[in-house]
Amino acid sequence: MSLDWIYYAISWILLAWHGAWDAIGVPDAAVIGTNWAWILAIVFLVVTVRVILFPVFVKQIKSQRAMQALQPQVKALQEKHKGDRETLQKEMMELYRKEKANPLMGCLPMFLQIPVFLGLFHVLRRLNPDKSEAGKTLYGWTLGQFESASAAKLFTAPIAGKFGSTAEELSRLGANGTTVKIIAGILVLVMMGTTYLTSRQMILKTGWAEDPQQRMIQKLMLYGIPLSLLISGAIFPIGVIIYWVTNNLFTLAQQQWVLRKFPPPPTAASKPGTSARNPVQPAKTGGLLGRTKAAPQAPAKPAAPKVAGPKPGAKPVNPRKSGPAKRQG
Repeated sequence: MSLDWIYYAISWILLAWHGAWDAIGVPDAAVIGTNWAWILAIVFLVVTVRVILFPVFVKQIKSQRAMQALQPQVKALQEKHKGDRETLQKEMMELYRKEKANPLMGCLPMFLQIPVFLGLFHVLRRLNPDKSEAGKTLYGWTLGQFESASAAKLFTAPIAGKFGSTAEELSRLGANGTTVKIIAGILVLVMMGTTYLTSRQMILKTGWAEDPQQRMIQKLMLYGIPLSLLISGAIFPIGVIIYWVTNNLFTLAQQQWVLRKFPPPPTAASKPGTSARNPVQPAKTGGLLGRTKAAPQAPAKPAAPKVAGPKPGAKPVNPRKSGPAKRQG
C-alpha cells in the first residue's frame, strides 16, 4: 500500500506552518545557529495533529476509567477460573463487551500517530541537497522550500542530520559531525525522559491494573519504550526528535488537564463493607515524580486528669460539710 498520501499531508502541514511563520516575520535565516521558522513549523505540526486527535484522547481516558471500574469483577473472574485460561479469556471478553469497555483503546492515540511519525521521518530523510530537481519538488515542495529546509539547522546541527549520520551524509549537509552528535544525543536523552514521564504520569493518576495483560502493557509503556529509544534514536533525524519531544510535552499538559476533568473513580477500599486488609493506596497527586506532601496531623487533645475513686468501705464525703464546724452559741 502506497503511503504517498501521508507524505503529501505531512508536507502540506509543514509547509503551511513554515509559510505562516515566514509571513508573520520570523526570519528564515539562522539566528543563534537556528532556523526558527522550520523549527516552529515542526512544533506546530504536533499541535495540528494533537488537536485533530483530541476527541480520540478523551475516549481513551474514558475507556481507561471504564476498565478501572471493572477491576473488581475482573479479579473475581480470575479467582473463579484460576488455572482455566481459555474460559477466563472468554468471560473477560464477554464482560468487556457487555460493559462496552475496550482494552485496546488505551493504545489507539499512539497507533494513530505512527503514520504521522513515519511520514515526517520520510520527508526529513529526503532533505538531500544532491537530489535531482524532480526529487526536490516531490510531495508539493518547491525548489526554494526544499533548499531552505535542507539547510535548516538547530544550533548549527541540520534538522535532517542524525546521531548515526555517516561522514558522506554529513558532508552533503555541510555539517560538523561532533556538533550533530552532541545535539542529537541531548535530544535523544530528552526524548527518553519525556516518554518515561508521560507513561508515569498516567500510571500515578490511575494506578496499576489488576489484569496481568493490562499490567504488562503498562510496564512496556513505562520502561520498554523509553529504553528502545536509546537505540532507535540514533537513526532518527534531529527534526523527528524535535517532533517527538514536542509531542511528549503536549501529552504531559493534555493528560494533566484531562485527568483533572475526568478524575479516576473511587477505589474499592473506600466503599463501605470492604476489608481493611491490604487497603488500596490513594492516587498520588504530588506531580510527575510522585512526590507528595505529608498531610498535617491534628494536634492531640490533652487527656482529662484521672480522679481517684473512693476506697472500698469508705464513708461518702459530703463536700458541703467539709468546711470548718460552726460554733454554737
